[in-house]
Amino acid sequence: ETAMKYGRMLDSDHMPLQHFFIVLEHVLRHGLRPKKGLLGPKKELWDILQMVEKLAPEAQDITTSVRDLPTVRTHMGRARAWLRLALMQKKLGDYLKIVIDHRDDILAEYFEPDALMMSEEAHIIQGLLTGLNVVDCNLCVKEEELDCQQGVIDFSLYLRSSHHLSSGDSPEEELDPDNMTTVLDQKNYIEELNRHLSATVGNLEAKVETLTTTNALMKEDLAIAKNNLLALMEENANLKAEMLESSQIHKTDEGGGGSKEIEALQQQLETEQKLRQEADREMHLQISLKAEMEVAMKLLEKDIHEKQDTIVSLRRQLDDIKRINLEMYKKLQECEESLKHKTELITKLEAKTIQMTDTLKKMDEKYVPLIPVLVGFFLQLN
Repeated sequence: ETAMKYGRMLDSDHMPLQHFFIVLEHVLRHGLRPKKGLLGPKKELWDILQMVEKLAPEAQDITTSVRDLPTVRTHMGRARAWLRLALMQKKLGDYLKIVIDHRDDILAEYFEPDALMMSEEAHIIQGLLTGLNVVDCNLCVKEEELDCQQGVIDFSLYLRSSHHLSSGDSPEEELDPDNMTTVLDQKNYIEELNRHLSATVGNLEAKVETLTTTNALMKEDLAIAKNNLLALMEENANLKAEMLESSQIHKTDEGGGGSKEIEALQQQLETEQKLRQEADREMHLQISLKAEMEVAMKLLEKDIHEKQDTIVSLRRQLDDIKRINLEMYKKLQECEESLKHKTELITKLEAKTIQMTDTLKKMDEKYVPLIPVLVGFFLQLN
């Protein structure tokens, strides 16, 4: 509400904000290592910004949103969109601090040793960016053309005019709303910087406590290691003394029974050689038997595959024969039905013919005697 009241809500059309992003881009890209060779990967600022989500979970949302933007296609465009979203999230200074704290692990691979991000001035830049957490921004990333090169900076906006250099300003002009807004901005900046410094002090105190506990544990481990070393040194001295005594005793015993031991060792060596030769023969025999068994197994597998193929072909032929028999049986049934129907028709026709012959016979018997009478009648008429 305070930002809206004093007009401190910035949007994409605010010219100083555009100039700020141009300067920030040049600062972050200063000393970036060039591409190694023709086929080597190119070092991009977007690759560094993607690593922030692994160190700060709250950066996962803006990183995912940038990856899903349909209007941004280049790595530099994604980096510009990420910086704008981080500024709206009021975490730009915090994210840059995380990157600077891990610069030996992350930035050394991407930047030259004399780069601005590898120097101590990076902490100053991070402190200045922390002050932007008091500024409210409303930036529409989808409508901006972020893949193209950004414009130049108009320095005339930042040069003092003669009105500011004149010494006749009255006290009423010093208390105008613009000066009040500036004072409030400075107050909020100092409060935000104080909060950030207090959080940094808390983190450093926690690190100091962990380091002190680690130091105490390391001291205890060192004392235990020293005690173990002394014990090992004593044991080593005792072993050396025992070895000297055993060597002296062995030298005294070598004079009397040396030849007998040599003969016994030679006999044992001969027996071991014989046993080894027999074992080698047995091994070669087993290897040859194994090779023969493998050949026999391969032949059996080949025979089995051939028989399986034959069985499959015979099954197919049997299925074909069954299908043909079924078709023949259906045709036979159809022929029998048609023959039966035809025989029934023939019997009906025969019965009708017999009936018609009977009728004709009856008509002949009835009307044949009348034929001469009719003939005579017609003759008389003529």
